[in-house]
Amino acid sequence: MIQKYLLPRGFVDFYPEDMAGRHWLFGKMRQASKLFGYEEYDGPALEQVELYAAKSGEDLVKQQTFILNDRGGKKLALRPEMTPSLARMVAQKQEELTKPIRWFNIGPRWRYEKPQKGRTREFCQWDVDLLGIESPEADAEVIAVACEFFKLVGISAKEVVVRVSNRRLLEQKFNLIEIPPDKYSEVIRAIDKKDKMEINEWEKYLVSTGVNDLQIKDLKKILQDKDFAGESEELTTLFSTLTDLGYIDYVEFDPLVVRGLDYYTGTVFEACDRKQEFRAILGGGRYDNLVEIVGGKKLSGAGFACGDKVIEALLRKLNKWPEGKAANAKFLVTIFSESLYRDSLRTAQLLRSAGLPTELYLVLDDLPKQLKYANKKGIPYVIILGPDEAEKKTVMMKNMSTGEQTEITQEELLEKSKDL
Repeated sequence: MIQKYLLPRGFVDFYPEDMAGRHWLFGKMRQASKLFGYEEYDGPALEQVELYAAKSGEDLVKQQTFILNDRGGKKLALRPEMTPSLARMVAQKQEELTKPIRWFNIGPRWRYEKPQKGRTREFCQWDVDLLGIESPEADAEVIAVACEFFKLVGISAKEVVVRVSNRRLLEQKFNLIEIPPDKYSEVIRAIDKKDKMEINEWEKYLVSTGVNDLQIKDLKKILQDKDFAGESEELTTLFSTLTDLGYIDYVEFDPLVVRGLDYYTGTVFEACDRKQEFRAILGGGRYDNLVEIVGGKKLSGAGFACGDKVIEALLRKLNKWPEGKAANAKFLVTIFSESLYRDSLRTAQLLRSAGLPTELYLVLDDLPKQLKYANKKGIPYVIILGPDEAEKKTVMMKNMSTGEQTEITQEELLEKSKDL
């Protein structure tokens, strides 16, 4: 009996038509990054578990990380995020790197969590980071990269919003309502969970962290206040910079945005669709101590990460996801007869030698079947080489979208193909 193998739960197959959409999406991510001068980098899929345990928070490591043991008994983790690897890489060559560092990465991540809409166990993520500048203008720049990406994929400020807050500002508010500093991290995590819990459940969670009823009442008032961003010089500068850059329509202040990872120290932000039909599209913020924690010298940074699943779901919802054939070939060279097989082969190679992606049909079928194949594959042009064309040293070029056929010499074919 033949064994039928199933795709592991939470993982996804990508057929050629799926890859066409991914290449388009990742191309827009690269375009936005490079427009601001960011350089692409990459790191290993496996890191020591301790790198994440110390830098990303207990929840991420204990509940969401794929952990394996190597043959020497060391625990390794499939990377659930990229920022700790970035910090480690920078710390290793800190003195050699030109500052500021503008880097981006697009690659796979793995998290062991419940698969659901917009969330899988393997996904791709776009990370953008700027290290070596402490000013709020750096925070504004990484947000601007995200906003430019939205423009490039056709998402307007009426459809998506980048919600911004600041941890230092919130901690000042915590101090005013007498939440002790050793509780700040727990309260931050509680705020991050607020939208995922019923209000009574959330309040009980806060009580379990040591926050009293009066402090909970005051905290709720703080989180409902959308007007105190002006109390933060950092946020005032950030919003002013985004105004000058032309992206302010995408951005607004929201104290509920805190980001759950422990390493954020200042400005934090998330982007989501205005109708709030989906999870966060991207999120990030300022981290001032991460490089130092992994063994380097103190080097401030700011950045964000954007997964591929939610942005694809939103683009599909907005009818802005590119739907089309996945064909890489621009031409299909047909096989008219066995006697002309070698002529077709040479014609195909002539086109390839000129840098033109070309398929050769390879088997002898009737011409309508070969044309149908080209149409199903989305190949825009078909080259037909029959006895008459072979005698005259020409080819027939058929435009599959218009049906127009043109008889031209091979030299004319190469010249004309440059403009197609």
